[in-house]
Amino acid sequence: MAMAETAAQTPLTAAEVVPAATMHSGRLETGGAELYYEIRGRGPALLMISGAGGDAGYYTGVADLLADAFTVITYDRRGNSRSTGRVARPMTITEQAADAHTLISQVAGGQALVFGNSGGAIIGLALAAEHPESLSGLIAHEPPVVNVLPDAQHWQSLFSDIAAASAVEGVGVAGEKFVRLIRGEGSYPWPPGVMQRFAGNLEHLFTVEFPGFTDYVIDEAALTAAPFPIVLGAGSADRGLYYARPSIVLAQRTGRPWVEFPGIHLEFMRHPDRFAAALRALATQMITSVPRIPEQWQHDTHELRPL
Repeated sequence: MAMAETAAQTPLTAAEVVPAATMHSGRLETGGAELYYEIRGRGPALLMISGAGGDAGYYTGVADLLADAFTVITYDRRGNSRSTGRVARPMTITEQAADAHTLISQVAGGQALVFGNSGGAIIGLALAAEHPESLSGLIAHEPPVVNVLPDAQHWQSLFSDIAAASAVEGVGVAGEKFVRLIRGEGSYPWPPGVMQRFAGNLEHLFTVEFPGFTDYVIDEAALTAAPFPIVLGAGSADRGLYYARPSIVLAQRTGRPWVEFPGIHLEFMRHPDRFAAALRALATQMITSVPRIPEQWQHDTHELRPL
């Protein structure tokens, strides 16, 4: 597929399509850890949560593109990359959601629209159930909650095998097994530094985070009753895959809308321009109502001149 593309058809890299927005970074102490976070832009708060092994760098391209309309907040989850807080015991999704809640409270003014991908989408769903006051809306992109699938036992056994491989064969082997389950990975370059940090997060992922991600049971009643918009979605190239199917099941069970995003599981790194365009439209629709259109969308900034 990619090999057949002509030069004119080949998508530009993130560095070529993304104008760098001003970024401010900081560290937030919470529950025995320091969370590293980045803030770009101004406007309604948009918190973006990365999935397994990931960090704020997953979203650099998209965050730069959306900074003209949103205050985009990204962060390294506890124990990952530039954040501290690694422990020797399994970490629960409830703990991960508590970190996101604290970040929203301290950095986002108490409430945010949340976007989560993969494991970050699971954290977002837990945040919606356990800390609903902190959300103005939730977009859950490909949450791999395989326990809602008819073939759940197959996938849970496979994840257990990967975790076991980490202990016996090493995190590098387990990481390769894990990445091979994700369509499109290895076919495009990751942003600078992200791959190195991902590799440094693998032991934490397989020994501390994996049980929480694979065993978490979604509170479907809480999602059904939540007083804010929730949208579930998956990529157009991921139809039928184990990490895309749960979004459809959850949408059907909770009565929440489902949308199709462009591309693959990590499309925001492969084609940040395409992904940001889709996310911008959805996030704007979710966060805007007549009484509270953000200020920067209410003023003319350029005069029209005849050609």
